[in-house]
Amino acid sequence: MAFGGGFLQRLREGLARTRAGFAERVDAILGGHGRIDEEVYEGLEEALIQADTGVATTMRIMDALRERVRTEHPRDAAGVKALLQQEILSVLKPVAKPLAVKPAGLTAMLIVGVNGAGKTTTVGKLAYRFRQAGKRVVVGAADTFRAAAIEQLQAWGERSGATVIAHQAGADPAAVAFDAAQAAIARDADVLLVDTAGRLQTRTNLMEELKKVHRVLKERLEGDLSEVLLVLDATTGQNGISQARLFGQAVPLTGIVLTKLDGTAKGGIVIAIAGELGLPVKLVGVGEGVDDLQDFDPDAFVRALFS
Repeated sequence: MAFGGGFLQRLREGLARTRAGFAERVDAILGGHGRIDEEVYEGLEEALIQADTGVATTMRIMDALRERVRTEHPRDAAGVKALLQQEILSVLKPVAKPLAVKPAGLTAMLIVGVNGAGKTTTVGKLAYRFRQAGKRVVVGAADTFRAAAIEQLQAWGERSGATVIAHQAGADPAAVAFDAAQAAIARDADVLLVDTAGRLQTRTNLMEELKKVHRVLKERLEGDLSEVLLVLDATTGQNGISQARLFGQAVPLTGIVLTKLDGTAKGGIVIAIAGELGLPVKLVGVGEGVDDLQDFDPDAFVRALFS
């Protein structure tokens, strides 16, 4: 699904705080110097780091920018800015991958992440999106530690027409995941979405439980799990990199869903995730509306960041 004009506008609005801190600073740095010297490079480097792009990724971008300026001799500040945009895109494009959705048969997705990242809301929005596309959807409410999470998904099920499989609060999450997989197979569903309890990545026992949920799903689905998506809150910044590394040690992550881009002044975290992890960025969220969770489009992101 491509970004529509309306979503691009919402993306621009969502990145307004980042743009104010980053793009405007880039313009000031480039516009305040008659030539591209070391002071300009240091200013751009600092602007990238302050936008949460991360030191390693910033160095990679700046090294490439220096080389291109040296060989291509841009005529003015606008030319340097265009090269910077192209280098950011070169980091983002390799990780922009669509959701792995089968044209036929069951597409099963496990959704993981810490409390407060927007995980259960992401499951609900995905259920709504797939139902709008006419697909039969089963949702497993395996976040059994929070009664509110079960109720939230049941509300999304009523709203979208998805079938929600839930046990009582405190039940075994792996049992819920198993029953949801059973129901999806029995009902010939097109999509299975399994929510999981939000857990601190440092809580070893809870991560072991997550491994069990993943293992049970793989066994019941005979290994046929299309996505294991980590939901990250963009406002957590560099801590998101740590979360991704630790969750990736527990389960084989296939991609990232980055939520709350509209709530941070450091939207460069998308670039850091791309540069440091290489994990596909599948979806980004810039608001609370059901249509504010969209496929990640690096061209639209960079346009919104600089425009």
